[in-house]
Amino acid sequence: MPKKNKLKRILKIIGGIIIFFTLPSLLFFGFMYFKYNEDLPTGQQGAQADALATQMLEALNEEAYHNTDYLEWTFRGAHHYKWYKTDNTVEVSWDAITVILDLAHQDNSKVFAGQQEYNGTEKHDYIRKAETYFNNDSFWLVAPYKVFDTGTERRLVKTEDGEDALLVTYTSGGSTPGDSYLWHLDKTGKPKSYQMWVDILPIGGLEATWENWIKTESGAVLPTFHKLLFFSLEMGEVKGLDL
Repeated sequence: MPKKNKLKRILKIIGGIIIFFTLPSLLFFGFMYFKYNEDLPTGQQGAQADALATQMLEALNEEAYHNTDYLEWTFRGAHHYKWYKTDNTVEVSWDAITVILDLAHQDNSKVFAGQQEYNGTEKHDYIRKAETYFNNDSFWLVAPYKVFDTGTERRLVKTEDGEDALLVTYTSGGSTPGDSYLWHLDKTGKPKSYQMWVDILPIGGLEATWENWIKTESGAVLPTFHKLLFFSLEMGEVKGLDL
C-alpha cells in the first residue's frame, strides 16, 4: 500500500506539472484565437482587382525591381542572403553553413561548412533547408512584386472601413501553395500591411505591417521592417543593385 500511495503521489505531481505548464499556453492560444482569428474574405476577381495590383506595383517602381540584378538582406539577424537575380542563384548563410543555391537547377547547388565545401550525407538536407529559408524570407522582402506570378489569383475586397484591399491567393509554387494574403494599401498604393491565411499559422487573418520602406540604388522600393503581434521582423541592411 505505501508503494501504491507513493506512485499515486508521483503521478499526481507529474500531472500537476503538466497542467501548470500547458494550461496557461492553452488559455493564451484560446484568447489569441478568439481575438484575432478571421475567416478568409471573399472578393471579386477581374479588372478592378488587377488594376489595384497594378497601382501597388507602380507605387513601388516595378520596372526598377525587375531591372535589379542583386539583392542583399538579413532576416531577423539569423539568415543572410545575397541574391544574384540575373544568374538565378542566391547565397544563403546561417550559423556556420553557406549554401550557393541554384534556383533553376538545385542539383548544381553547393554547400560550405565554414570555408570548406561539404559533400557529406546531409548535403541535400542543407540545400532543402536553404530553399525553405529563401522562399519564406524573400517573401517578406519582395512579396508585392509577386502578385502577378503564375498561379496567383487576385480579388478586390471591400473592408469594413469601406477601403479597397487586394486579396492574393497562391494556388501553386513556393513552399506552401494555397496561402492567401490581404494587402492593405495607402492612398498612393504602397502597402501598409497584409493579413495572412497561411498553412503555417493556426490563426487566420493575422496582420503584419510593411514599413520603413527604402529606395535602393537600383530604384526598387523595399521594406526593412515588419511587426507581427509582439514580434519585430527586421530585414537588416537591404541593398538592391544594378550590376
